Amino acid sequence: MDVETYRNLGLDVNFVRDKEVNGRSNAELANAFDTTGDVDYHPCPESQQEPAAVGRVSRFEDWQSSTAYPGTVRDVWLYEPPSVKAQDSLALLVFNDGGSYLKPDGPVRAARVLDVLQASGALEPTAAVFVSPGRPLDVPSADSQWEINSHPEARDQRSIEYDSLTDTYARFVVEELVPFAEQEMDARINDDPSRRAMVGISSGGICAWTTAWHRPESFGLVLSHCGSFVNIRGGHTWPYLVRSTEAKPIKAFLQSGELDGDIIYGNWPLANKQMAAALQFAGYDVRFEFGTGGHNLRHAGALFTESLQWLFTDQK
Repeated sequence: MDVETYRNLGLDVNFVRDKEVNGRSNAELANAFDTTGDVDYHPCPESQQEPAAVGRVSRFEDWQSSTAYPGTVRDVWLYEPPSVKAQDSLALLVFNDGGSYLKPDGPVRAARVLDVLQASGALEPTAAVFVSPGRPLDVPSADSQWEINSHPEARDQRSIEYDSLTDTYARFVVEELVPFAEQEMDARINDDPSRRAMVGISSGGICAWTTAWHRPESFGLVLSHCGSFVNIRGGHTWPYLVRSTEAKPIKAFLQSGELDGDIIYGNWPLANKQMAAALQFAGYDVRFEFGTGGHNLRHAGALFTESLQWLFTDQK
């Protein structure tokens, strides 16, 4: 679908979030945030180990150097692995909703896992960018740097950035965010797309896929947790687009669960099954993990090491 048709159909306009239809509402997604199916999922063992060396995490609060999304600010954290040398060429992970993945006592604890895996040689030298969605300049920051901002205008901006199928966010990441990260780090980021991954949960998950789709020459790996391949801004069309378009050089790891969201926008378990099936149909290198959990990062955290190692392994 071309961008003009996408907009003419109104797919770039978010469905009214709090509207009720047939006695149901999108607010029911909250029922999937903490479910009985999540009780057996725990952060991966590496997240609880003491690393031999610790990488550096730098926070850039209220970063506003974006021309793709003017009038917005966002937090950015840069992770540099231990013992980085100027001549090093680092693999790259970009995390949407970065605070949720970086939170030290959260379900993923990404920095700790990266420290442990690189110290043991189980993962090549890898940098990471954790980025929050933008918010308008006059909107206050979230109560915690680790949480997604719940202010209505911040939520709307997150949806504009993450749920849209256009290439704007991809341009933001490739042309603004990654150059900023490379400028701030003491090493060069590898430009091989097979060493660069987009990561995200929910709307951040579909956004990870959309970014790679528009810029496969920059990102060849996708890690999507409970991806919102539903009709928030037309995301339910991705399976058809994948089936009907020449395959792109993208390797994808998708995760969802039985108790993931089921609201007016769509059914997340079904949507992720359809997306995984479309990727398999089109010949992509894809792995789909469907568990018992809901719409959160608990299963993702349990699989975090396994998913990284699968993505960065060259053999299909």
